[in-house]
Amino acid sequence: MNTSIIRYILGQILKLQSLFLLLPSITAIIYKEDTFLNYLTVACLCFIIGYLMTYKKPSDTVFYLKEGCVATALSWIVLSLSGAFPFMLTGEIPHFTDALFETVSGFTTTGSSILSNVEALSYSSLIWRSFTHWIGGMGVLVFLLAIIPMSGGSNINLMKAESPGPSVGKLVPKMRSTARILYLIYLGMSILMFLLLIFGKMPVFDALATTFGTAGTGGFGIKNDSFASYSPYIQWITGIFMMLFGVNFNAYYFILFLNIKKAFKMEEVRWYFTIITLSVFVIFTDLMQFYPTLGDALRDSFFQVSSIITTTGFATADFNLWSTTSKTTLVLLMFIGACAGSTGGGLKISRLIILIKTIFKELTSYTHPKSIIKIKMDDKPIEHEVVRSTNVYFITYMIIFVVSVFCLTFENKDLITLFTAVAATLNNIGPGLEMVGPTANFGHFSDFSKLVIIFDMLAGRLELFPLLMLFHPEIWKDTIKKKLK
Repeated sequence: MNTSIIRYILGQILKLQSLFLLLPSITAIIYKEDTFLNYLTVACLCFIIGYLMTYKKPSDTVFYLKEGCVATALSWIVLSLSGAFPFMLTGEIPHFTDALFETVSGFTTTGSSILSNVEALSYSSLIWRSFTHWIGGMGVLVFLLAIIPMSGGSNINLMKAESPGPSVGKLVPKMRSTARILYLIYLGMSILMFLLLIFGKMPVFDALATTFGTAGTGGFGIKNDSFASYSPYIQWITGIFMMLFGVNFNAYYFILFLNIKKAFKMEEVRWYFTIITLSVFVIFTDLMQFYPTLGDALRDSFFQVSSIITTTGFATADFNLWSTTSKTTLVLLMFIGACAGSTGGGLKISRLIILIKTIFKELTSYTHPKSIIKIKMDDKPIEHEVVRSTNVYFITYMIIFVVSVFCLTFENKDLITLFTAVAATLNNIGPGLEMVGPTANFGHFSDFSKLVIIFDMLAGRLELFPLLMLFHPEIWKDTIKKKLK
């Protein structure tokens, strides 16, 4: 284990965190809030510790996938811990577990909250909550690769450990250039959304916070009713952009370089829009009889489908009150999730495609035992390693899900609350049903349950294995042996 490169990466992450914390500090100055010193103090501490950790550059800059996984998991833990301190210093979330829960929920773009009155927060804390979504959406290590030169040819191992989806590839030969392209697309779409919200007469602060939450598919609202009080125009713009941020960013790269045909030939993207269309149709036909106008029914149907499948978590209505058919549709979308290579969570459309095709392949092998069948996606055969890792991912996912639900049963709450609480956090969605519905929060859980949920949020965002690697004994045995030599 190359501990020196991990230490160096963590130091760079802390220096980036100090830069991120300047946004709420500036916000506090603009709105004349006394939280300015709290955010600036944590920013300075992060920079000093980060500077000390990066002062001596590692002699060995090569790192493998195991170092990439450990560095990624530790980076997100360090980000969350340091990002929680301002909430405690301001006194707005004084309890450490609650502050950590809120921060992890922000960086992992989950959007679950322990707060019952969001509007009581200062402007600086509101913008910090939303900004953590924007940073966590594309990934902080992707951001690191985009702006800081990292020597060595192993940078793809950081991307593999952090990026959502069954496989990660380069858009261009250099990994750093790939990271820059991804962030430029991400930034460009964010700016476009912000301008469209301003055009719809949304206040600048609200538009900025909404853009951060939508781009990262996070879902932290700045209003107690989430999106219910905003105009239909703003709801449509947000709903459309939630859907767009759930698309594989490779498609935008193809469109950007005028290869539109290749973008629309992506099988995952076609499935994604098909599932959205069918889900909207099912919920719309269910709601139309209860809504005053068809337009309102369509808007709420589309907004909630877009919000749940992309794991954003914004709400225009209390879908906890909808029919069983509509609620079941939304719960299924929680598990499906968005495309690989997007800012969305969940199992991912690409994994769903691979799993379904694997089932059909197995069924065919029963009728034609000697046939050799290749699973294909986008008319290209999928490597056996990808199929194997997808199957292992699904099994691991189900084990974590079942264990997490069991751990929460000590709360003695109803099963729907517990089941959807884990589904909403492991898939990085935000709201569930019943006691964790869109008008409720997670503040009523015990500290133990909150820690289980924190683990689920981190595991879901990091695609399970980077976080699980921290608990692998071989990793630490290796490190201890090298230190003793």
